Amino acid sequence: MKVTIKDIAKLAGVSQATVSKIINNYHDVGQETRKRVIEIMEREGYRPSQSRMINDKKTNVVGVVFAGRVNADLTHPVFVEVLNEFKKTIGQLGYDLILFSNEQFFEVRENYLARCQHFDVDGCLIIAGDQIESSVYELDQSPIPCVGVDIELTGPFSSYVMSDSNSIAAKVVEHFYLNGHRKIAYIGGTNGSLVADSRLSAFKQTLKFYGLPMKSEWFYEGDFFEKSGYDGMHRLLDLEDTPTAVFASADLMAIGAMKAAKERGLHVPDDISIIGCDDILPARYVEPPLTTIRQDKAKMGKMAAHILLDLIKNHIESSTVAVEPELVVRHSTGAALQTNS
Repeated sequence: MKVTIKDIAKLAGVSQATVSKIINNYHDVGQETRKRVIEIMEREGYRPSQSRMINDKKTNVVGVVFAGRVNADLTHPVFVEVLNEFKKTIGQLGYDLILFSNEQFFEVRENYLARCQHFDVDGCLIIAGDQIESSVYELDQSPIPCVGVDIELTGPFSSYVMSDSNSIAAKVVEHFYLNGHRKIAYIGGTNGSLVADSRLSAFKQTLKFYGLPMKSEWFYEGDFFEKSGYDGMHRLLDLEDTPTAVFASADLMAIGAMKAAKERGLHVPDDISIIGCDDILPARYVEPPLTTIRQDKAKMGKMAAHILLDLIKNHIESSTVAVEPELVVRHSTGAALQTNS
C-alpha cells in the first residue's frame, strides 16, 4: 500500500502541513523535527515530487480534474458554468489550464498526483462527480495546492467551494410550507457524495424544524440526471399516500419528475408542486417554467480561482467556502389543494 503524506505525519506525530513545509524546504520548522520527519520518509519509502523539494519554480499552469466514475464533464450544465468562470478568472491572473481525462477509469488505476507532477502544475481544480477515485485524495494530500468544487478536501494545501446546503433546504421547505404543503417528498443524488449527503441531511433537519412528516417512502435516491427524476416521481405517485410537493435536488431530476407527473395526468403545479436546484438554462423554458434554487455558479468558479491562487502563493490556509443560493420562483409551485393539506 502506497505511503501518503498523512501516514508520514501520523508516524512523526506532526501535522500534514508540517510535513509539507519540510518537503517544500520552508525554514520555520525546527531542525530536530525536520530530521525526524525526513528519517521517517526515508524509512517508509515516501518519495515526494523532487521538483518541488529542489526549487520553487512556477509554471503558471493549473490542472483540472473531473473526478469520479460518473463525472460532471464539459457537457454538464452546472459545472460548465463554474469552469468557464474559473478559466476566465485564472486566465486573467496569468495561468493556463490543462485538463486531465479519466476515460480509462474502468481499465486502469488513475494516478492524478503523478500526472500533475509530470506536468509540474502549480495547483489543481477538482470538480466532483460520483464514486471518486482514491487517487483524487492522494492528490489532495500532496504538497500540490488543490481547490475542490462540491468535493470535501482535507489536505494541508487544499480548500473547497460548494453551495450552502442548509440555506438551500431552508428556502425550499419554507416556500412549500408557506404555500400550505405539509407532505413534501425528496428526490436526491447518489448517497455517499458530499453534495447528495449534505443536501439530504439539511432537508431532513429543515423538515424536522417545521414539524413536518418524514416518511421513508417519500425519499428517493437518484443520480442528478433526468431519468432518475422521472423514475422517482413515478414511484412517489404509486404510493397510497402521495406527497403534494417534491424537491428534486437537481434541475435535471426536476425536469424528469415533471415529465412523469404529466404522463400520469397530473397538472403542475395544480396537482403537485415541484422545485429543482441549480437554475440551469432549460429551467426557464420547460412548461411550466421551473421554480428552482439558483446556485451562483459564476461566483463559485471565480471564488475557486482566487482561493487556488492564494494557496499557490501561500497567502491562506485550508478553508471551506459556502456560497449563498437564491430561490427563483417561477410557475412549477403553487398552493396545496385543501383536500391534500
